[in-house]
Amino acid sequence: MDDGLRVTDRWTVPAAELRERFSRSSGPGGQGVNTTDSRVELSFDVAGTTSLPPALRERVLQRLAGRLVDGVLTIAASEHRAQLANREAARERLVALLREAVAPPPPPRRPTRPSRGAKERRLADKKRQSQRKRDRRADDD
Repeated sequence: MDDGLRVTDRWTVPAAELRERFSRSSGPGGQGVNTTDSRVELSFDVAGTTSLPPALRERVLQRLAGRLVDGVLTIAASEHRAQLANREAARERLVALLREAVAPPPPPRRPTRPSRGAKERRLADKKRQSQRKRDRRADDD
């Protein structure tokens, strides 16, 4: 766990840039719930990191702007009873979030128009449906 987090093939977050805080987890847990610090808060300073090129750092800051507090991304994990399992869960979530944030933007959408055949099928279906409803009507004549 001391070698850092591998986010992509080219980027690994150094372990020195990660901060872990442990606290008591809420919820059921038996006798040990009041004495065990199993909840994990994993923090990563995105704005101050030196492991990320400036262009990628700006992309991450922009994409995760709603989740950052003063440029720091914090992930909390308390779903497991064991601290080690919560540490792993927090690290996995952080990696997934960062991997999604550094991904290149999708290619721009090229607008397309429906083909002539698609238009004709749509109109034929509309005519068929209106004829079906017309046939169901009672004649008032």
